[in-house]
Amino acid sequence: MEHFADRLTAAIRSKGTPLCVGIDPRWESLPDEIRTRHGGATLESVAAAFEEFCGRVIDIVAPLVPAIKPQSAFFEAAGPAGFATQGRLMAKARNLGLVVILDAKRNDIASTAAAYADAAFTGLRCDGRDLPVWEADALTVNPYLGRDAVEPFIESARKVSAGVFVLVRTSNPGAGLFQDLLVQGNPPRPLYQHVGSAVASWTRENLGRCGFGDVGAVVGATYPAEMAALRQEMPEVPFLIPGYGSQGGTAADVAPAFRADGSGAVVSSSRGVLFPFKPADAEWETKIERAARAAIADLAPYSTARIKQPAEAIG
Repeated sequence: MEHFADRLTAAIRSKGTPLCVGIDPRWESLPDEIRTRHGGATLESVAAAFEEFCGRVIDIVAPLVPAIKPQSAFFEAAGPAGFATQGRLMAKARNLGLVVILDAKRNDIASTAAAYADAAFTGLRCDGRDLPVWEADALTVNPYLGRDAVEPFIESARKVSAGVFVLVRTSNPGAGLFQDLLVQGNPPRPLYQHVGSAVASWTRENLGRCGFGDVGAVVGATYPAEMAALRQEMPEVPFLIPGYGSQGGTAADVAPAFRADGSGAVVSSSRGVLFPFKPADAEWETKIERAARAAIADLAPYSTARIKQPAEAIG
């Protein structure tokens, strides 16, 4: 299979936008028509409502954007049926040509990390066969446990030409509690910069034709100055940018994530695209499409992804 970064870059250029739609279903925000049809008496009925709503969202945005980002926590909250729903939605998105970034922020050590990684990418190895689980194109990973804990994810991803997005500078208000701590060195640097340096070295191990590697960085739109510094230090690292839209990050804030040619980042919007309507609104699908198109237009001046190029021109 084609290198992850090449696939992602080609998808962004093909759709002419770096917008990624986060798939974060919330029962209380679903359209009334869907909640009434399924009810909320059981986890299974909630999961069915999630599947109908998210499936219709994917149909709406698939012609418009290169990627979606399912947030695993919202599906897990609906129990085993929720996880089954997540799997079917991911398969649907892949069949529609979307890059699927599973937002699960996994990590652990040794065999446990390997099990998480295999579930995301290669599947469960059983009697000489790989049994697919999520088949994600990429997975978000927490680096706090160190290289030996990240390594199983990188290894498993590379077996199937997938990618890993490592948390570097997150978008939440309390990110600085640990991420800004100065770490000894000459000169001392914040912890997030040390993590960024490690990610940069990991991604250089496997660069695609587009010039980016398969180990990316999660960098929040709510910290544009830090984003600019990280882009300077990490030129080959693809960025996944949360925090745009409902969390307060603007299109101008994400501009530093892009290289001079406008490449190198995918910008995630969840609530801003998923829920631009009130539950009683009968025209919710139209409003989702309008919200997606508005975000695409908002981001367009800051990325040359809108200049479509044939796949052979990448690089």
